[in-house]
Amino acid sequence: MAGQRTTLAEIAVQADTSVATVSKVLNGRPGVSEAQRDRINELLDATGYRRRGVAPRAPVSLIDVVVRGIDSQWSNQILMGAEEEAARVGVSIVVTVTHGQSLGSRRWLSMLAKRHTDGLVLVVSRLSQGVDRELAKLRIPYVCVDPIGTAPAGVPVIGATNFAGGLSATEHLTQLGHRRIGIITGDADLECSLERLDGYRAALGRAGIVPDDALVRFGNFQASGGYEGARSLLALEPRPTAIFAGSDLQASGVYQAAAELGLRIPEDLSVVGFDDVPLCGWVTPKLTTVHQPIDEMARQATRLLLGLAYRGSQPPESKLELATSLVLRDSTAPPPA
Repeated sequence: MAGQRTTLAEIAVQADTSVATVSKVLNGRPGVSEAQRDRINELLDATGYRRRGVAPRAPVSLIDVVVRGIDSQWSNQILMGAEEEAARVGVSIVVTVTHGQSLGSRRWLSMLAKRHTDGLVLVVSRLSQGVDRELAKLRIPYVCVDPIGTAPAGVPVIGATNFAGGLSATEHLTQLGHRRIGIITGDADLECSLERLDGYRAALGRAGIVPDDALVRFGNFQASGGYEGARSLLALEPRPTAIFAGSDLQASGVYQAAAELGLRIPEDLSVVGFDDVPLCGWVTPKLTTVHQPIDEMARQATRLLLGLAYRGSQPPESKLELATSLVLRDSTAPPPA
């Protein structure tokens, strides 16, 4: 059966099933056993049937946005950006909260298929092993925002210039005269955490300061992680005169730890955050931080996903990084004499 001449009826005969069943597999609908779905997909691939032309699929109507939690300003900005872009083109969204767990249960995949989800925006989320293949079988594309680990080949990734952000935050502190600078980055398995840590180390090197692993703490991007990391760092002798927190929430935890120890910000301890959420203007003193365009990251991810879901179009590059910038406020000053 050569490519263009192949019909669904011919594939159905080879798979010993009905045209309706082949159509279900082709369109990612449920109601087909795993063994039969695999067999039909093999035949579709072998005949090149799914590679015909580039005709649009049915209009996209629903996408899933998957986040770790909805209890932070960062997550709220992500959801706002995704919803604004989806609403602009008349697409609805469903929000799934993972609470840090991997995605990929049979029940979850079945729910995606039953509600005919057209695509996924995965925000700081991890897929269980093999789930990318299951999503491909269901013809559900996905885009990652700040992925955990390395995204599969061909999956678009949206992020910020985390290395440059870590570099600019730490350079600001070294230029003020700080030599002993602690860092509380995020989860160790997040690319963005490691990139910010790399930027921190690069800035120290540029200032002629040998990076000291004793001044590095991994947190969780939550206030609790910042508090625990700061208590640990500020117990060192000598203690750091500045702390770069990998998120504004973690920076708020640093504020709490400093207050409990009787340290004034910025007179005794300078603090820099990352994200630039509204919290930065509410704390006292107002927080110097690295701005990343959170809502725009979500809009870009949603826009890319809609292109994949509707036209099967591929992005011009697999990873898109949006620029960060340092926002100076009141939480940094030269180190105490």
